[in-house]
Amino acid sequence: MYTSLFDSILADSFFSPMRTVYVVSDSQLEEIKRKQRQEALDDLEASRKRLEENYQSRIKIIDAREHELQEELKALAPAEKKTELPAEATKKCAVKA
Repeated sequence: MYTSLFDSILADSFFSPMRTVYVVSDSQLEEIKRKQRQEALDDLEASRKRLEENYQSRIKIIDAREHELQEELKALAPAEKKTELPAEATKKCAVKA
């Protein structure tokens, strides 16, 4: 007898759901649980390592930028002092003129 695609989908999905059942011993179940926990622990350790590497990388970038800004401030500080005249000098110039 010929069954349509619609009939086979309907029969498979709604009326007779197929489930795979595995039967394992208690020792196998414990081993599976242990492996899952070890994988989770390994994932956490790898995640921690990546985060620490990213953190150290970011600190290096911030330190470099901080150093650049300090150097720029040092370079600008003498120039600002030279251009500024003391208040007494400006009064003297105003009186002379």
